Amino acid sequence: MALLIVASMVLTACGTTPAVETVIVEIGGETVVVTATPETPFVPKVLNLNWGAEPPTADPALATDTTSVDLDGQLFMGLTNFNTEGEVIPWLATDWSVSADGLTWTFNMRSNIPWVQYNTATATVDLVYDADGNQRFVNAHDVEYATKRTIDPETGSNYAYVLYIIKNAQAVNEGEEGVTVDDIGVAAIDDFTVEFTIESPAGYFPAIAGMWIAAPVPGWVIDRPDVGVKWTEPGTIVTNGPYVMTEWIHGSELKLAKNPHWPDADTVDIDEIHGVIIVEDSTAFAMYENGELHTADVPQAEIDRVKADPVLSKEFTSVTRACTYFYGMTNNKPPMDDVRVRQAFSMTVDKQSLVDNVTKGGQIPAAFFAAPGIFGRPDDDLGIGLEFDPAAANALLDEYLAEKGITREDLDITLMHNTSEGHANIAAAIQQFWLDNLGVSVNVENQEWGVYLDTIRNVTPLDEMPHIWRLGWCADYPDENNWVYEVFNADAGANRLRRGCVDDVCTEVVLAEFDNITEQAKAEQDPAVRKELYTEAERLLSEVEAAYIPIYYYTFVNVTKLELTRDFSTVGHNHWYWWTLD
Repeated sequence: MALLIVASMVLTACGTTPAVETVIVEIGGETVVVTATPETPFVPKVLNLNWGAEPPTADPALATDTTSVDLDGQLFMGLTNFNTEGEVIPWLATDWSVSADGLTWTFNMRSNIPWVQYNTATATVDLVYDADGNQRFVNAHDVEYATKRTIDPETGSNYAYVLYIIKNAQAVNEGEEGVTVDDIGVAAIDDFTVEFTIESPAGYFPAIAGMWIAAPVPGWVIDRPDVGVKWTEPGTIVTNGPYVMTEWIHGSELKLAKNPHWPDADTVDIDEIHGVIIVEDSTAFAMYENGELHTADVPQAEIDRVKADPVLSKEFTSVTRACTYFYGMTNNKPPMDDVRVRQAFSMTVDKQSLVDNVTKGGQIPAAFFAAPGIFGRPDDDLGIGLEFDPAAANALLDEYLAEKGITREDLDITLMHNTSEGHANIAAAIQQFWLDNLGVSVNVENQEWGVYLDTIRNVTPLDEMPHIWRLGWCADYPDENNWVYEVFNADAGANRLRRGCVDDVCTEVVLAEFDNITEQAKAEQDPAVRKELYTEAERLLSEVEAAYIPIYYYTFVNVTKLELTRDFSTVGHNHWYWWTLD
């Protein structure tokens, strides 16, 4: 039978309408005309957002800031996760159990999470295979490797102290003689069962085990001598989470795409995340109003207008957040090494005026460190914390100055914050409080986010440290241990305040009581007793030591386009893989 096919394309005037293909088929003298419309091409759902700052790292072991943690939370799966209510839920682990003595935690893992790598040449997400051609799936050995890598002092993790609850972790991280990485209390029992041994019972340990610093990473890539620190760049990085990194133009934009091989990919609605890196809230907000971003923080200067605007007010959200905005003080750098000076500076910050007239986002003035919703947090009606009292503050400062034989004009104090319009506005207001209420003129400086984080580490030479510096702390897990112990304990926490002795430079008064109480509270099993201990710890830190200045408890002050359905994560990272776009 003879077959003749003649095809022609008929294009419509509208470029958005698919082309129509007409096919004329002649068979044995009969003619059949078939008209077909091609399938509509796939149009990805793209979420446009602002990272807010250049993520200092994509390496989970090195991440210490919310921007990096948000990035890692999309790329890597931890053993556990938090739901929108802040409760621990299974993630990479299917379930877990604890021994009768509370010291051994066993996690059973999913066996179907593949390692993937984005191919920048073909723009595809490829599965990863080992040298023998076997597909690589995330396993317990990867969790063991990642946990030990974070703790290993050679890695240089500034967040390793959070894992000190694991047996021998602190000894290894601090280089104690006779203890090696092999002695750390984490081990793969089999390919999909990992076991942790901890120093003391802790019911909150499943939350720690699920943090990014223990999330499995590709050791066979990281340990390649030809890769090194470049393992986190697009095209090289190997990940296992709901998204992959497709592009990172440093200082400009960072893009992600849905991982089609992720077993739960059908639950991920947003196909691509296009993130710009813009520090200025006003610029990002202008992009939002111009339709270039789906969600943005509202600059302080725009809050009143947004609330009054008939459209923007419907897109506006202000909800509490488990974060605290505070000013740290370098406790061993004169004049902040004297508790009277620290108390005076703390007592002359008018927090209520600040949130009413500057931040304007419904923030709550903070009297102590832990934000609302954190277990063990003191009750608000106990009156813990230093009150706004300029008269008492001036008396304390006068006493100090008379003792030293100097005047207010002799004080040379620097306040530093990371570059941000919002932080600059807050710093300017507090600078004025100190001038008006204490008669002290303070210098204000700022640095880019990544540089700033390095500057305020407790290993920075003292003469390079600012006297006072801005930082926020958000819950890694909702327990006071994550707050007063892990942030401020001089022996086992981050101790950016340099309480006690750091590099042989000591505070004038070394108070061990706080450190002892937080160490005791970490291991205490009675919830009521734990709360009593943490209440006293909060009092000591904010009043007796006045080691820092609690300023306010955060809120999300945000606008979101109505087509985007999102949550506001109060604990852990943002769950962009749970958001939906209409």
